[in-house]
This record gives sequence, structure tokens and C-alpha cells, in this order.
Amino acid sequence: MPAAQQIIPHPSVSRRLPSIAHQPSLLHSLGDENKSVLSLMADAHHIYTGGQCQDISVWDKHTFALKATLRGHTGSILALEYAEEKKWLFSSSGDSTVRIWSTVTLEPIYVLNPYLETGAGDLFSLTWNSNLQAIYIGCQNTSLQWFSFCKHHQGQCQQEHVTSGTSTPTRRAHKFFDSYPQYQHRPADLFANNFSISPPSSESNLSVQSASTLNIPASNVIDSAHFGYIYCMVLIPPNREGSDDPQLHGDKDIQLVTGSGDETVKLWSCAASGPTSLHTFECCHGAVLSLAARGESIYAGCQDGYVKVFDLETRTLVRTIIVQENTDVLSLSIMSSDLYTCSANGQIQRWSPSFDCTASWRAHDGIVLSSIITRSADSKSFFLVSGANDGFINVWDVLSPLQKDNSSSLQDPSASYPGGRIVHESDTMTFALSTFVSIPSVSSDPAHHEDCRQAAIWLKKCLHQLGAESAVLPTQDGGNPLVLATFQGTQGKHTKPRILFYGHYDVISAPRDGWNSDPFALTGRNGYLYGRGVTDNKGPIMAVACAAAELLGKRALGVDLVFLIEGEEETGSARFMETVTKHKELIGNVDAILLSNSTWITEYPPCITYGLRGVVHSTVEISSGAPDLHSGVEGGAALEPMLDMIRLLSTLTDSQRRVSIPHFYDSVRSLTEDEKQLYNLLSQITQRPGAILSSRWREPSLTVHNIEVSGPGNSTVIPGKVTAKVSLRIVPDQDLDTIANGLVGHMNSSFNELQSPNKLKITIDHKADWWLGNLNDPWFKALETAVHDEWGVQPLRIREGGSIPSIPCLEKVFGCHALHLPLGQSTDQAHLPNERISLSNLRRGKSVVERFLTTVANTNMAAP
Repeated sequence: MPAAQQIIPHPSVSRRLPSIAHQPSLLHSLGDENKSVLSLMADAHHIYTGGQCQDISVWDKHTFALKATLRGHTGSILALEYAEEKKWLFSSSGDSTVRIWSTVTLEPIYVLNPYLETGAGDLFSLTWNSNLQAIYIGCQNTSLQWFSFCKHHQGQCQQEHVTSGTSTPTRRAHKFFDSYPQYQHRPADLFANNFSISPPSSESNLSVQSASTLNIPASNVIDSAHFGYIYCMVLIPPNREGSDDPQLHGDKDIQLVTGSGDETVKLWSCAASGPTSLHTFECCHGAVLSLAARGESIYAGCQDGYVKVFDLETRTLVRTIIVQENTDVLSLSIMSSDLYTCSANGQIQRWSPSFDCTASWRAHDGIVLSSIITRSADSKSFFLVSGANDGFINVWDVLSPLQKDNSSSLQDPSASYPGGRIVHESDTMTFALSTFVSIPSVSSDPAHHEDCRQAAIWLKKCLHQLGAESAVLPTQDGGNPLVLATFQGTQGKHTKPRILFYGHYDVISAPRDGWNSDPFALTGRNGYLYGRGVTDNKGPIMAVACAAAELLGKRALGVDLVFLIEGEEETGSARFMETVTKHKELIGNVDAILLSNSTWITEYPPCITYGLRGVVHSTVEISSGAPDLHSGVEGGAALEPMLDMIRLLSTLTDSQRRVSIPHFYDSVRSLTEDEKQLYNLLSQITQRPGAILSSRWREPSLTVHNIEVSGPGNSTVIPGKVTAKVSLRIVPDQDLDTIANGLVGHMNSSFNELQSPNKLKITIDHKADWWLGNLNDPWFKALETAVHDEWGVQPLRIREGGSIPSIPCLEKVFGCHALHLPLGQSTDQAHLPNERISLSNLRRGKSVVERFLTTVANTNMAAP
């Protein structure tokens, strides 16, 4: 064959296959962009992260919220290890100590000093041998050290090496180990070394005082175990989650594998007397920075972008995977037979048992320094957790190879909206919400009219998949349709209650300015889900729907739950009640109305909303009938509409900012003693005067929103027409029509007194009545009890200053009371950039709804 036609193979002995299997997707992000994440560990309930900040962050695995911070180290946290049977977390640091923490109480237990203490240098690696109850430590001074914990002395350790816990020596710069060059291609060293250590904080000292000090004896040290720093360790069989290797018990031989900057991997036999060297594997491609093992194979991630695969039985090199030339492979993780490689260029790649690359993605905007595989909080799935020097810990959903083979049968409901970020399929609520948020159903923008229709269609299908009978109801004039869906409950000993849940699938616009992520892609960060509509109102809709579906799946849904979801709430619900009235028979009789469309007054405790103000929106126009004029020519001669508008608007309030419309306050209820006590309580919680809360919630108000002029609006023009937007917020027992007519009458009367030749035109653009719940109603009591039982605290009773036009109208049409269960917090940024909702609130809100539905099903609360 001519040389020009010869096929030159890729230098890697691994193939890169088209990614047809399940691609890991980002489930949640944790952390702070200012802190590099050097180490990771997890147990059944927590994810532990360590970095340059000297502290260990503890994240709740269920809610992804920061739960605690473990303080005590005075250097970077270089390695973390978990002893499941003891519920201990080990942490090693640049301060030359290992600390041992209880994962139950999150309190310190021991401080373990290596032999020679600070002379051991940075402690780069840890691994726990549960059979021998021993912790192994890889040190910067090239020594391998270990410490054994007795099994039969109620947790007491080798007594001759225990001293009372007082303080830990501060890590001093070592004259040799802290002087090596910082080459740019050695990120493991750059982020491990500690050149200056700040003294521990007072809070750290408190932690140290409660921990006993342990010391590794000289007999538990192998000096010069390598001829370089011991960067990484792994046991065979592995003790990590995700491994499918059978575990050895009793006195069976467990082997230790260590990797070093001397470009070697060493195999050790573990015994009670200590490790014994069995074999040395030469890598010859830079420092060994990461290790993993499965079956008879050892995987060594090297400095120059290679992963060397060694066979334990023959003790030979069997494969070289070129991940990325000259790019450090800093972390390896195993999920069953899949290998995940994490590199200094921010990439993570997945490799099959045949060493084919089956997935590759940009995981971080920085160097990926650490990774682990761990089970989800419900143990139904697995996560790949990665940490980097961008400060973030990213949680990725991963499937086992067997699950990936079957994943092609899964339907991706977000296919038509590829911008949506998919979360793990096992969490139906967040999985569905990710697709719901990805549809830009902005009702105020005609360009998104079709998106609103698609949102309604998708929601109808979603509710049907969850078990409801669903339909889309058209509105007049081609408006956004309603979604009607009914979850049919099982018949019990009482007549089934029928509850109407109201919500809206439309959202306001979301310009990208100010957003830290795509507003139409659900993104999880630090326990919150971000995206337009997550709190107003798509998240609560999904929480209630999934609550009904879960009860239905257990055959425990004892009510009929009717969903009525509109698509024009953000633009005034103009067509909503007309459509509801038209389809009232199809909707059926209703015993109670439930909605979730507001937020708590603070971050905690939970709240129940029992009141909303009404609103009257109006447009005021004053015109001269003449074209715009030049102020230099006609100024002083023309009777200007702007001056008339200023005089007219000034008549709406007095010097005390009270509304001047005659009889405006006649029907406003007086403040009761119970309300005074409530506002005093809320004032203490919010640290705001109760009078301010009262003025926002239960007192009427007037607002001038803007003034617009005809013409170009520059400073030399006398506008021929001036328009103002004026609104009134009303409260119980103000009559909506009376207040609207009073506003028009007052402005007409005031304008006539001006005796101006200009023309006044007033239009009422929109009206919505006030709403007040019944606090003594058994439905309200049932909801309040459900919140109390879920959260363990009495919820606050609050009101809102805004309006939801549909609620009082629905009460009148169906002749029943409404209940308002907010799921959001005061900082949720509804209608603003970075709108979010707490993942914990969403899940616990779902549980509240389940409790509430179960309670009313077991109580004869249906109308006779």
C-alpha cells in the first residue's frame, strides 16, 4: 500500500465512541467560587468537602443545603476518608494532623499526630481498613504511616499513645518540603502546599479542646515508602461506594495500593503488624496523582494525562489510556465497571470496561481536583460528585452500565426544549420541573404565545402521566388555554371531598442581565433551584401534583383533586373567569380551593397566608387637543396638560399621605386585639415595626406608577397629551366597584375645579377583589396542622399586600373557602433575576400537601 494511503492509528489504545449512552447531567452545584475543593467524601446523609479554607463543609445530601462547618485544622484539607461502621470522618491537612469527627454529632473526637509531627509535611492521602480498624496516611516526607484502633475496648484507642486533648501544633514551614518549585503543570502540589498558616479561630479552638490527642508511634512508620510524595491510596477490594467488588471480612488479606510523585505505584499486603511491600509498578509518565481499583485491575492517573492499567494477577501493564496529553489526571472514580477520569482541564470522561470513551463533558471552569461516587439520599440512584479550583462541587447523575443499556427506552420530555437541564429521573418532581421551567411561557410577550400553548400541552401530558385525567380548555380570542386535570381518589367511608387546586403556568419575562445562569434551564446551587417560574408558580404546581401522584400510587388518595391552571395570571387573568364559568359543569362541585402562589415573610419559620389586598388599576389622560408645542415659543401662553396632571394627582392624597377620596376609609376594619398580638410577634421575627407590616397587608393605599408624555419627551417640548397610571390597593370590607367609582368621581370633581380647557379621560383597566381566609374553618385548621406536623413548629399566619384576582372570584363561583399555602421564602426573587426556590421547601411542601389531603380524606369534610 502506498504510504499516502496508509491509515495512521491514533496513539491512544482506547477508542472514543459516539456518546449514545446516558450522558451524566448536572443535578446540583454546591460551594463558593473563592474556595478550591481539594477533597470529597460522603456518607448516607452528607457530602463532606475540604479545601484551602481550612474548614470542612457538610452538605445535606437530601436538600443540598449547607448543614454545618467543621473547624479545627489550620491548613488546607487535603484528604477525607469515612469509616462507615464507626460513623467517623477522617480529615488530613497541610497542618500535619489527621482529625477524626463523628458523622452523627458532627463534633471532633480525636486529633491524630503523625510520627515526627510537622516533620511529616503535608498529609496528602488517607484510606481506612475496616477489617484491621486502621487508618493509613500518605505523607509529604515520603513515609507511609498508620494507626490502629482497638475493636473491643468501647472505642478507646491504643492507650499508650493517647494524651488529653488540648491544642494542636501549628504547621510550620519545612525547610525542605516547602521549598520545591511551583510548576504550573503540577496543580496537585500547587493546591496542597501551605506556605503560611494563620492561627485557628476561637471557634476552632473550641472544637480542638473537646478532642483527645493521639500519636502515631515510630513502629507504625515506613520511611521512604516511595521516593516522592504519596499523593493517593486505594484498598483492594475497594471500600468506596459504586464498587461492585465483593468485600473481604475477617482475617482475609486486604491489599493497599499507593501512588507517588516518584512515578510508581506500590502494592502492599495489609496485616495487623503493618503493610508489607509486594510489588512496584513503574508508570514512567510523570507523578501518579490518582488511583482506582476494580477486580484484578489498578488504574493509575498520571501527571502527563495517561491512565495506566495494571493487572494484579500477572503484575503487568495491560493498557494505557491517553485521557488528554500533558494534562494531569487528578482524580479517578469507579461506578461498577465504568471508570471516570477527572482532569486539570476541567473535563470528566467515562471509560467502559473495554477502555472506550463513552462520555466526555466540561465539568468545571477550572482544574478538577477531586471526585467520589456516592448513593443518593434515598439510595435509589448514584451521583458522581466532583470538586475543582473554581470553588464548586458539582453533583452529576450517573447510571450503572446495566442501567445505561436500558436508558434508550426512556422518553426525554425536554426534547423540544434542549435548553432545559435534566436532573435525575428518580426524582420525579425536579425532573418534571426542569422541563416545565425550560419552556419560556412568558404571557406578556406575543413572541412567546406559542410557548405558552406548548407549556399548557406539556403540563396536560405531565399530569396525565402522573395519573390524572387531563384536558386543555381554550379561551376566547385565542388567549392562553387553561389546563384542567383531575386526580380521582378512592372512595372511603365518607363522601369524597373535592378540592380545586389553582395555579398558573405563565411567567414574566427574564432578561439575561443579572442572572447567574440560564433563566430557562433549571439549575441547582447550594440547596436552591434557580430558574424563571420555579417559585412563581411552576415549582408549587409540581409539588402538589407529585403529592397527589404519590398518594394515588399508594392507593391512599381519598379526595378528588382538580387542577385548574391558567396561562394569563401575570397579565391580569382577563379570560380566566369567563372560561371557568363556561366549563363549570365539567369542573364539578368543589368543597375547598387550594393555591400556593406567594412566599413566607422570612426564611423561617413556615407560614400560611390568609389574606390578600384587592386592586384597582386606572389610566388618567389629560390632553389639549393640540399638537406638541415648543416651550420657547408657546411657554406661558399654552395651558399645559402636564401642569393640570400635577395638580390633579396632588389631590389624591393629603399631607399625611392618606387617600383623599371621600368615604375611602369608611369600610376599613379596625385592628383587633388578636391582630395586634400577631403583628407584635411578626415584628420580633422580622425585626421590622408591626405598623409597617399592617400598612402593607391590611390598610388600603394609592400609588402613582408613572407619567408618560406625547412627543419626543425632551426638555423644550410642551406635550399635548399626558398619561398617568394610578392604582388603589383595597382591603376588607371595601367594595370594589364603590372604590373604583369613587376614584373616577373624585378626579372628575377635582379636575372641574381647575376650570381647565383641557380634556380629562379616566379608564378603569383592571379590578381584583380582596380576599380574606376563614381562620376558624376546619379546612384551614387541617392545613395548619399539616404544616405543623411536617416542620415541627407552629406556622405564622400572614397576609400579602399583592392581589391574586382569581381567588375571590373562584370562591364566589363555587361557594367555598380558599386556602393559601406558600412554599417560597422571602428571598426567592420572584419576578426578579435569579428567581429560586429552596429544594427543601419544595420537598417538604409536597409532604405538607400529602398530610393535608390525607387528613381531609379521613374527616367528613365534604359538602353534604
